[in-house]
Amino acid sequence: MYIPPLFQEKDTAVLHAFIRQARLVTLISNGSGGLPDVSYIPLLFDADDGQNGSLLGHFARGNTHWKSLLAVPSAIAIFMGADAYISPTWYPTKQVHHKHVPTWNYETVHAVCKVEIFEDRDRLLNVVTRLTKKYESHRADPWTVDQAPPDYLEAQLRGIVGIKLEITELRGKRKLSQNRDAEDRKNVREVLAASPEAADQAIAASMLGLEMKG
Repeated sequence: MYIPPLFQEKDTAVLHAFIRQARLVTLISNGSGGLPDVSYIPLLFDADDGQNGSLLGHFARGNTHWKSLLAVPSAIAIFMGADAYISPTWYPTKQVHHKHVPTWNYETVHAVCKVEIFEDRDRLLNVVTRLTKKYESHRADPWTVDQAPPDYLEAQLRGIVGIKLEITELRGKRKLSQNRDAEDRKNVREVLAASPEAADQAIAASMLGLEMKG
C-alpha cells in the first residue's frame, strides 16, 4: 500500500480500534496463475496474542483459498473504513488560484500476517461460538450456537476450515485532507458533515477527531 508520510497512522491504539470496529475483512494472498486469492470473512481480534496481536476466523471448506495458504502461509488482511469523494469546489482557496483537482478521503489498515490453517473440531467450535457472540450479543433475542441441533452443528463444523493470522506488521493510512491548509480542511469537513451519506459523515467525524488530537 502506498502511504505518503503525511497520511501514515502509527498509533497502535488507533490501529487496534480500527480493527475491532471492522466488519467483513478482505483477505488477500498469493494465488496461482498470476492472480491473488481473495476472500471476504469476519475475523476475531486478540490484541494480547503475540507482539502485534492475532486474528481468528474460518473458511468454507469448499473455498480453495485455504489450500493455497497451506502452501504459502502469508497473507494481508485489509480493514477498510469509510471513504468520501472530495470536490475541488469545496476548497475556499480554489477561488484564489484554482490549483486543485478531485480526490478521495479514506481510512484503511493492512495487517501483514503469518497464517496457520487448522481443522481441530474444538478450535473450530470456539471460533464459531465467539464470532456468533460478537455479532448476536447486542440483539434483543440473540441466536446462540447451542440452539442448532447437535448433529446439524457437527455437520456444519465439518464443512469449515479454521484460520489463525499472526500479525507481523500493521500499516495504517488515514487520508483526511492533511495536505490542505486549515481553511480548506475545515470547509471540506463541514460539507461532508452536512451530507446525507453516512460514509461522508464518518469521514467528517474522523477529520474532526484528527484535528482535535493534533
